[in-house]
Amino acid sequence: MSLMSSLYTGVSGLGSNQRGLTVAAHNLSNVETEGYVRQQMETTDAFYSRFGQNHISPMKLGYGTDVTSVKQVRDVFLDKTYREEFGREGFYRSQYEATVETEDIFGETEGVAFQNYLHGFWTSLQELCKEPDSIVTRSEIIQTATSFIERAEGIYKQIQEYQESLNTQVQVYVDRINSIAQEIFDLNGKIQKIEASGFENANDLRDVRNQRLDELSEIIKIDYKEDAKGVVTVYAENYALVTNDIIFKMDTKPISEETNLIEPYWPVYDNVDVFDFAKLPNAQCDTDIGALKGLLLARGDHVGRYTDKPIEPKKEDFTENGVFDSTSYNAEMIKYEEALEKYQIGVEGSVLVGIEVQFDNLVHGIVTMLNDTFCPNKEVTLSNGEKIMILDQENAPVGMDENNTPGEALFNRKSMPRYTYQNITVIGEGGVPETYGAYVYNQEDPSNNYSLFTIGEIEVNQEILANPSLLPLSDNRGTGDYAIKTCEELLANWQAGWDTVSPTDTSLQNFNGYYTDMLGLLGNNGERFKHLSESQESLVGSVDGQRQSVHAVSSDEELTYIIKFQQGYNANSRFISTVAQMLEHLVTSLGRG
Repeated sequence: MSLMSSLYTGVSGLGSNQRGLTVAAHNLSNVETEGYVRQQMETTDAFYSRFGQNHISPMKLGYGTDVTSVKQVRDVFLDKTYREEFGREGFYRSQYEATVETEDIFGETEGVAFQNYLHGFWTSLQELCKEPDSIVTRSEIIQTATSFIERAEGIYKQIQEYQESLNTQVQVYVDRINSIAQEIFDLNGKIQKIEASGFENANDLRDVRNQRLDELSEIIKIDYKEDAKGVVTVYAENYALVTNDIIFKMDTKPISEETNLIEPYWPVYDNVDVFDFAKLPNAQCDTDIGALKGLLLARGDHVGRYTDKPIEPKKEDFTENGVFDSTSYNAEMIKYEEALEKYQIGVEGSVLVGIEVQFDNLVHGIVTMLNDTFCPNKEVTLSNGEKIMILDQENAPVGMDENNTPGEALFNRKSMPRYTYQNITVIGEGGVPETYGAYVYNQEDPSNNYSLFTIGEIEVNQEILANPSLLPLSDNRGTGDYAIKTCEELLANWQAGWDTVSPTDTSLQNFNGYYTDMLGLLGNNGERFKHLSESQESLVGSVDGQRQSVHAVSSDEELTYIIKFQQGYNANSRFISTVAQMLEHLVTSLGRG
């Protein structure tokens, strides 16, 4: 019986060493295969037979060794850490790339900087005020204004085109997520089928599945768990993406009728949006993960305009005859604070929408300042109590044409004139109604884009373009003198503190300072995203290095294993030969006896 058990021992040794050679050779053949994880053979004692009992323990006879499994050498903790940090790197990289592209559009390092157009406008304005009755200087300011608007429109259009071009990348990401989900689902089925017997691990298929999880983790935040059957359930942004028996694919849809931008959503979950941007993503809540989320945040959900910027109510606007209306003021402050919170998330939180709003606000500010200086308005109250703005003809300069035409602003809206001339009735002195003709200002209405002095709706006044003498820079008293006060106001208003880049800033900037702050904020954000992206890249590399130290294949180590298993195989072969010779000798001896 002991000789037969010895044969079992030798045969099992041959089998386990042969399997070990196969595993080591498989590892060596995949040493350069991306995503391959080193495999390791596990063995255990084979069965025992009991042949007696002594006072210490049962008397057993072993029958060698069995191969229990060939498993992957992985560290689940490192996998989870890698995927989380890889997704965070993708989040910040997407925003950094959007910032770099936006900075290139403004051309500050390419020799076609918008700063040059801004400076050129200021220089032309100074020259105009030196010789306001010169047709040459008037023509120059008109040409400068034309170039200024054309360049502003070109930049704004490029930002919009880039913004819309990101739709393609969004769709690519969504399609890839769905494709990876299908691959993981298919791999789940194959792995479950192979491992159902309990005798084999589908290690190579598991390698492919882990690669897909790595790739998926860069695009979108995922959670996952594996059940006892080897099936992985995957969750994307807290919604099930892949389960044991179904795939929940996402799709894209237009955000609204007013924009061409698209967003991902879950058709199977009542069309809910994949991402919730009610709050800005942050590291503390682990919401700053996924290249797709970073891309959508950088792109924004609409085309930004200056009207997006909330304006804080002023107490003086709620004071009449020395009486302060605190109720109305507080109600407006509540609306402002709500609008400010939305602005900080939807505008300042987005690279492209933020720069669109800030840039449009700058152009709007320059255009309206010049128009209001050339054509000042005043507020009047109509007989019905309505308050309107009209051209202040008493203080407005006029053109130096034959008719001394008033009210010709330097810039117009393409679809709406600045003024409509009509008869109005106001309450005059002593409460007596007074009717006269007036240039009624067509005010800007945020709900009507055509009424706004916004980029795309602004043009240089075509009348002034055809006849520079219409530019209102002459005294309205008909003396032939130029309007000294208007020239002084033009220069002073350009240099005066005007607005802030952020609603929460307190120090007003002039136009040049505002533009510098705007580009500075963009650059600072770019540097921040770059730093975070590079830090994450370094961290991901470090974690991946730790992963590689665990599951990467070492050719030297595998060659050592091959030598070890070869020696073991040879030793078991010699052992079996020896046992066979002993059996042969025993049988021969018994035959002779």
